[in-house]
Amino acid sequence: MPVGSKLGILEVRGMIIDSERLIEQIEDFRDSNAIKAVVLRIDSPGGGVGPSQEIHAELLRLAKEKPLIVSMGSVAASGGYYLAVAGERIFANPGTITGSIGVIMSFPDFQELMGKVGIKNEVVKSGRFKDIGSSTRTFTAADRELLQGMIDDVHSQFVEAVSAGRKIPLERLQPYVDGRIFTGRQALKVGLVDELGTMNDAIDYAAKLAGLGDNPTLVYPEPENKDFLERLIQGAASRYLGVEIRPQLSVGPQYLWDGI
Repeated sequence: MPVGSKLGILEVRGMIIDSERLIEQIEDFRDSNAIKAVVLRIDSPGGGVGPSQEIHAELLRLAKEKPLIVSMGSVAASGGYYLAVAGERIFANPGTITGSIGVIMSFPDFQELMGKVGIKNEVVKSGRFKDIGSSTRTFTAADRELLQGMIDDVHSQFVEAVSAGRKIPLERLQPYVDGRIFTGRQALKVGLVDELGTMNDAIDYAAKLAGLGDNPTLVYPEPENKDFLERLIQGAASRYLGVEIRPQLSVGPQYLWDGI
């Protein structure tokens, strides 16, 4: 093994909301001569369409230059699975929740509540669709048709990425792209993952592929620095409320499994 050769570890945990930080980490590993292969650990139900697609694109660039192996944790669904298909080999635990190849948008409806408290909303707009998705008016048939067309297009982008990444013809994928979830063992049977195994199995495979031996040096990205107030709020919420404060997803279509 060449002196200084190392195995990079990237982690995607929680909802995919912003792509900037992870893209920086991907670029650092891609540009580093010391990093000979990368293992991507995913524990995510997915998230925003835009961030998922941006990260996926950068992972594809990385995979063109270095082996990229994927390890799925508890859940790697929807946008989490979208990222996974950039890798050349996917490991999942037998009980990993994955799949959920689909798109979702949801819109709250406050009309009944506003009526009860005597609030009205007046809108002046330049076209009939300008306030589409508004929480203060009822959807029209035209609204639903327009939004469904957009969702169908974003869904087809997801399916095409899976087809390309997994080398599965589009027609053979069709029974599995209706948003359903799979266990890791079920996903293996239909070709959505390559092998049942742990994070250590993925590391061993990547190290062998890159010629790094049995005990490769693992490199993790530098931890993100949070300001004092952010750490204080999150620490208090975790300690006293038993919850983790998560930033809200942006509006729009989501590659998200909302079952957790």
